[in-house]
Amino acid sequence: MTYKALIPNMLTSSNLVFGVCSIFSTMRGDFFWGSLFILIALVADGLDGRAARFFGVSSEIGKEMDSLCDLVSFGVAPCILAHDFCLHAFSWFGCVVAICFALCGAWRLARFNVNVNIVHGFFMGLAIPAGGCFVATSTLLFLAIGLDPHSFGLLYPLVVLAIALLMVSTVHYPDFKGKGERIYPVSIVAFAAIFAAILYFGRDAIFFAVLFAVFATYAIFGVVNTIVAKTVGRS
Repeated sequence: MTYKALIPNMLTSSNLVFGVCSIFSTMRGDFFWGSLFILIALVADGLDGRAARFFGVSSEIGKEMDSLCDLVSFGVAPCILAHDFCLHAFSWFGCVVAICFALCGAWRLARFNVNVNIVHGFFMGLAIPAGGCFVATSTLLFLAIGLDPHSFGLLYPLVVLAIALLMVSTVHYPDFKGKGERIYPVSIVAFAAIFAAILYFGRDAIFFAVLFAVFATYAIFGVVNTIVAKTVGRS
């Protein structure tokens, strides 16, 4: 293995390392680091592909390794984080929601790998890193403002379940590469309104509110934009 291939492989491996560190932190009851390690894994995940393309060493085994690491860092780690942070209070239903999150993440990755040469210009379903980071950033925000998610009743598990289902949905999410899925003005307005509402809600911990707003509004944005696209297409 040349040094050029070593760099992206190390970044891919670090994604897995941070995902496992997240699990260990959550198991110790440290939800802050359990969440933060998922976000650090996202950075490593974003860099490995760029490094592979930069050095011209992209390979099939690297792509498979990336998917396996993503499943741990953005599927299993958030599943355990959400369960230990809040879902455990809902008995069997909480366990089902947590397991569904991991299963949907695995299915999302498998479908992406199969359709990588078919689907272009958009992401079909919410990407698993975005789903995992939604759980991580929401946990960070709850911790920062001292809000107990149990106070919302069934809302927390239902939202986590919705994020899981979005990953395996056919909702189109723009890849923001300048081509492909059309972005409608009404979707942008909805995005801005929801983003502002989250910032207001988390104004006492604005940094974590911004992080959560990015992933929350993106998840909702795809749904709104897809509905608008289908409505315009019928008219």
